Amino acid sequence: MVDAPDPERGKYKRYRSTPRFRARTGADPAEGLAELRALRTGQGDAQGDGSGSGQDGAPRRSRSLWRRGARLVLVALAAWIGVSVLVFIVSSLTATGVPSAAVAALDSGGTPPFSATTILVLGLDGRPPGLKEPGAAQDSESGGPVRSDSMMLIRTGGGHTSRMSIPRDTLVNLPGYGLQKINAAYFYGGAAFSIREVESFLGIKINHVLVVNFTNFEALVNAMGGVNWTGGCVDSQIDGGAALGGWTLDLRPGTHHLDGLQALLLSQTRDNLCNPAWTDLTRELNQQTLLANMKSQIFSPVGFIHLPWIAWYAPQTLETDMNAAELAAVASSMTLFGSGKTQILLPTGSEDVPGVGDSLTITDAAKQADVARFLAG
Repeated sequence: MVDAPDPERGKYKRYRSTPRFRARTGADPAEGLAELRALRTGQGDAQGDGSGSGQDGAPRRSRSLWRRGARLVLVALAAWIGVSVLVFIVSSLTATGVPSAAVAALDSGGTPPFSATTILVLGLDGRPPGLKEPGAAQDSESGGPVRSDSMMLIRTGGGHTSRMSIPRDTLVNLPGYGLQKINAAYFYGGAAFSIREVESFLGIKINHVLVVNFTNFEALVNAMGGVNWTGGCVDSQIDGGAALGGWTLDLRPGTHHLDGLQALLLSQTRDNLCNPAWTDLTRELNQQTLLANMKSQIFSPVGFIHLPWIAWYAPQTLETDMNAAELAAVASSMTLFGSGKTQILLPTGSEDVPGVGDSLTITDAAKQADVARFLAG
């Protein structure tokens, strides 16, 4: 007799274990049941392999926000640099360049940073209104000719940078004027005469010229946020000091962050009541130090923040034959190879010349040795 089919048995299906499932569960059925329960509760492979959106979504969103923020920062930095470049170009177009005679006196040279070029830097002894250092011509007030209060050579490119200051009281034989201090060359013939005299005196070809206008020097230093200087005590009483209507610079030993006026006064200080041993040579060394520190300030985070203001005042302070691209090339070369060692055309003697005054002299052998060190970097 055949049993009647059970109506309840049709409601259930039988499943046969597949090789894939057996491979995953192994021989122990308890392990397979545990895996099934994990899959049912959503805590199994779908979550553990990191391919789902569960808790892994937050780190993904975090990484996406970081990338977006980094892109925004890079765009902002590029825009800031672009604005600064545009300001620099506009300022260069409105700034006063050197006369054509000075350009004609220059020799062609290398292209920094790939090859070396030599630059003559002339700081004029004209002063801003009210700053009347004894012996300085007041071009801003009288409009008369001035002398080059400081003279420095910079050679950069081709793997090195070097600097050498020429003391302004160095005795030379100026064509047509006889024995004179070398700073008188600018008085008689401007930048062109200074270029030719330095070339003749030192036997060095000058490729570019920079004339520092001290009337705007203060504004440039302030635009870059000041400049650091480290040294001993300084007590400088220019034009009688503040008590007599002049200017006083009072610095204790140590490191100071100078504003524009303080940097200008330090760069012009020859007589230091704190240290009677200071001379015009000391001032030359201080000027080189300030120049190097100003470069460091420009490329510091504070300098980057002030970059558009620096870009505006730099062309207004520096009169030159170089265009914006050439100035940028020189700046990049000095960034790559540093500011160079502090050097000076060190005098070997002195002479009191009638009508000229106390002057510094140097033997040919000493001059050639100093020039060789400068060219070698």
